[in-house]
Amino acid sequence: MARRERTAALKDTLAYEAARIMVDQGLTDFEHARRKAAARAGVRDRRNWPSNEAVQEAILTHRRLFLGDAHFLERRELRRHALSAMRVFAAFSPRLVGAALTGTGDLQGGVQMFLFADRAEDVIFALIERNIPWQEGERSFRYPQGQRASHPEFRFLAGEVPVSLIVLPSDHLRHPPLDPVTDRPQRGASVAEVEQMLAEEESDYRFEMGR
Repeated sequence: MARRERTAALKDTLAYEAARIMVDQGLTDFEHARRKAAARAGVRDRRNWPSNEAVQEAILTHRRLFLGDAHFLERRELRRHALSAMRVFAAFSPRLVGAALTGTGDLQGGVQMFLFADRAEDVIFALIERNIPWQEGERSFRYPQGQRASHPEFRFLAGEVPVSLIVLPSDHLRHPPLDPVTDRPQRGASVAEVEQMLAEEESDYRFEMGR
């Protein structure tokens, strides 16, 4: 086997091991999972480590293989929770991001979305109006040209599902932060796009069940 093929095979092996670690241990930190996988395999050279995207794809494969229909049903339920929350905060142009969007998440990990407002207080008022108790914090994001900025985050439970609202300035709708997995602009999915996603998934599931 040529060196390039060996390297590719090693990266695949580490990707699936990192994915297994993340799913089994409920981790969300890709770097931590990759380090664990590499340590178990005795691979110190980071050039042989898989990318975050490769690990993310391996998580999807792992969940499909080992969870089967349960993976689809939980993903659908999570996205329904996301859509419900997005409709509540429709005035802030919500965008679904993170694991609920990519399909790698679960109900325990919850929903993450961007809201766009020039004043974080407006989101606080919306929470108060709906009698939603929340916890406040900050999230740091990277932007192009190496910039980094912190933004307000409001967390609450919708039933038993954690929801995270990250408030970005209005003009960031066109200039969002970088996705921590892909390093591309994290544009997310709008209400209409999540609705379409759910409709297509439901259609595909009915087709598979009817085969």
